[in-house]
Amino acid sequence: MDPELPVVRLCVAGMQAEAEGRVDAARALFQQAWDSAADDYEACVAAHYLARHQNSPEETLRWNQECLDRADRVGDERVAGFYASLYLNMAHAWRQLGRSALARTYFERAAERVGQAPDGQYGDWNRFAIAAGLRETAGARDGSAADEAGAEGAPRSLDETVDGRVRALVSRWCARGDLMALGLALPAYLGYLGTDADRVRLRSALHMVHAARRLPADEQTELGAVVGSAALR
Repeated sequence: MDPELPVVRLCVAGMQAEAEGRVDAARALFQQAWDSAADDYEACVAAHYLARHQNSPEETLRWNQECLDRADRVGDERVAGFYASLYLNMAHAWRQLGRSALARTYFERAAERVGQAPDGQYGDWNRFAIAAGLRETAGARDGSAADEAGAEGAPRSLDETVDGRVRALVSRWCARGDLMALGLALPAYLGYLGTDADRVRLRSALHMVHAARRLPADEQTELGAVVGSAALR
């Protein structure tokens, strides 16, 4: 986003107010950004932040939908990197309203667009949040929700047995503070969205931990079995 745009400057000031705990001031700044938006792009930016300061799940959904609608109207490269986050916010809003199946379809749409999010911490945060949403709504997707949201296809979840075994290993690494193992494995595990590339990335990360041969013997054996499992090949 262009930091010189008045709307962006107002939203940056609102984010600073948020960080300082000045919630009312933040909301006022975001409302000012919305009121001063000159086009759909600026309105999209302002609506994104206004959605965070609503008093009900219904109003949060309404502003997230407004944000998404404005992005669709812009329809060019300026908003291409927004969509993973926009769909993610829609998914969270529907979950707050108890519509897990519909939320699932938006998590799936977010997964389809996460590759367009900017590299770095922002992209990583989106990937991790989408992966968590997919895990938490596994089995919730149904045909009516898919029709309503227009989702196509479903990401493949990590095999439940493998997932449980990886979680158990990660828990042990956390308990003893094995930062090397965690640093190698967690990004690939937390960001697993079910693509072939994700599977290769996870297997490679776990293989690197195994190849370092720094784990206790029982963990080394268990990790070797996980790396060699059919679900990761």
